[in-house]
Amino acid sequence: MSKEALLIVDMSNDFVDLEGPLNVGEAGLAIVPYIRDLADKFLKDDKYVVISMDDHAPDDKHFDSWPVHNVTRSKGQELYGELKEWYDENKDNDHIIYSMKENYNAFFKTGLEDELRKRDVDTVHIVGVATDICVFLTASGADAYGFKTVIHKRGVATFTDQQESGLEHMQRCFHSEIIE
Repeated sequence: MSKEALLIVDMSNDFVDLEGPLNVGEAGLAIVPYIRDLADKFLKDDKYVVISMDDHAPDDKHFDSWPVHNVTRSKGQELYGELKEWYDENKDNDHIIYSMKENYNAFFKTGLEDELRKRDVDTVHIVGVATDICVFLTASGADAYGFKTVIHKRGVATFTDQQESGLEHMQRCFHSEIIE
C-alpha cells in the first residue's frame, strides 16, 4: 500500500506576505487556504506533512542573485499566516516533519529522503512556491530519489510568467501527476 506525504515548499512570510522581499503576489495568498485544507486532510488520513523552508545566513552568497530573504530564525522565515497557525496547532503531531534547506531543492543535502524512507513514503504531493524554481527543483529531487510526484496546481504559485510551463515540464521531465 502506498504511503504519501505532503511537501509544503517555502510558504514563508518572505515569499507569501505582500511585504516580503520575494513575494509571489496575490497568487501566493490565494493558495494558502488550499494548502491548509490539504495539510488537515493529510493528517486526518494519517499521512505525513513536510514543511520545507528556505534557510540562509545573513551573509549567504545566495544574496548575490536574490534579495535578502528567509534568514535563519527571522520573522521573514516563519510560515505565513494561517499556515503558521496550523503548524502551531499541530506541531506535536509525529506525522509532521520540519526540514530546512539551503538550496532550491528540498532534497539536496537535507536528509529528507532518509526521513521519508524511514516512514515508507513512496509518493510526494508538492505544493508551495515558486512553481518554476523551488517546487520544480524539489520535484526533480523527489524524482531522482525514486519518489512518485504529484503537483497540486491549486497549491502552487510563482512570481514569474512560467507557471504553466513549469507544470508542463514537471509532468514531462519527472512524470509528475498534475492535479487541477
